[in-house]
Amino acid sequence: MKQYANVVTAYLIMIGLIILVGVFQSWNIALAILNFCLISAVMTMGANIQWGYAGLINFGIMGFTALGGLAAVLISVPPVKEAWQVGGLSMLFCLVIIVLIVFSVRYVLKNFKNAKRKNIYVAAIIIAGLIILRIISGPAIDSIEAVEPAKTGFLGGLGLPIIFSWIAGAFFAAGLAYIIGKVALGLRADYLAIATLLISEIVIAVIKHEDWLARGVKNVIGLKRPVPYEVDLQSEQWFINLVAKWNSGTLDLISTTTEKQAALAQLVIESSSVFVKLCYSGLFIIVVAILLIVTQKALYSPWGRMMRAIRDNEEAANAMGKNVVKQHLLIFVLGSAIVGIAGAMMVTHDGLFTPGSYRPLRYTFLIWVMVIIGGSGNNFGAVLGGFAVWFLWIEAAPIALFLINFFTYSLAETNAFKLHLIESVPYFRFLMMGIGLLLIMRYRPKGILPEKIIKQ
Repeated sequence: MKQYANVVTAYLIMIGLIILVGVFQSWNIALAILNFCLISAVMTMGANIQWGYAGLINFGIMGFTALGGLAAVLISVPPVKEAWQVGGLSMLFCLVIIVLIVFSVRYVLKNFKNAKRKNIYVAAIIIAGLIILRIISGPAIDSIEAVEPAKTGFLGGLGLPIIFSWIAGAFFAAGLAYIIGKVALGLRADYLAIATLLISEIVIAVIKHEDWLARGVKNVIGLKRPVPYEVDLQSEQWFINLVAKWNSGTLDLISTTTEKQAALAQLVIESSSVFVKLCYSGLFIIVVAILLIVTQKALYSPWGRMMRAIRDNEEAANAMGKNVVKQHLLIFVLGSAIVGIAGAMMVTHDGLFTPGSYRPLRYTFLIWVMVIIGGSGNNFGAVLGGFAVWFLWIEAAPIALFLINFFTYSLAETNAFKLHLIESVPYFRFLMMGIGLLLIMRYRPKGILPEKIIKQ
């Protein structure tokens, strides 16, 4: 138990900070931070599996996150019947053609020995396939996007509960990771990082510009929830009674019935938002707990020890008969699948899909900062990094404003220097993030909770 003492201490401090936000700001803000910390923790576990277990640099986290969000749309949104009638069959036929192109190219690569002839055949298949796809898909896409473009303009989805998209998001991301892995995992580490970043940008570009798929930059809003709606809760008698009982001490201090009813109505409105966020927190905690248990079991299993051996010395592992390329592909697919789950969770929480919001700073490099600060190779460290960095990212502005007011309390409210600092508060998060990263790298170069090899 002693080996987990620092883990328990670090997590207690993190929970304490979130509670302080609830006490001094609001519980709505505290729970919103908690929910996004949990989503970030899932992303960091995916990145940690790739980097911490196998030493693979994946700068394409943004693309896998976006695919998870796309899964939420394609699973939960009801199908648009008019769009399917005017172009759905054509798009399905295009999908069949793509599959035929892939299998034709695979057949040529496996069965033709002459390199020159092989390249000619592959190029001919791809060019011919693209021309056919363009001829068939062009009119179909125009027809689909013309169906009530202000409301729909896309094919829609399956109309299933959105929680199924968490599984679908994992498969979407895993499928893309398999394709990338087959092409790029043989590259040098820096080339792999560049390749994954560029491919993720391609994924975002496709999602943003193919309106027939998920409305592109017009966004998809009003996605179904796996938890109750605030408006529905506010009209439920059981919830009103629960709020009244929970706040009975406060309500008893109010003398008049009218004022008491008004106060109760306001408390019901505020509590409904807190209750919904608590429901999300419960779902997300279950996912994080399951993934943490599975990844911990995997880390200290024979497979996990083999992956760390490959990470530390590929040549030695290869000499011992381990298939390094195959294991790298497996770990790349697994890590990306977990990131896909996080992407679907985030869109589920927000209730909207906005492809234009997927940027490398938030969905790739900030996740890497979380893994590095928390401690790569340690699942508990990666999760803690997700909590710590996201907390600092959100609370940097309030903390900066407090420090500015504290150190400039003797200056007049109209002082130019003080006003300039207050106006610059939104930018202090970058300063505080940089300072925090520098301090961690200086005094904890392996992260807050570094990797520990437990001998078994």
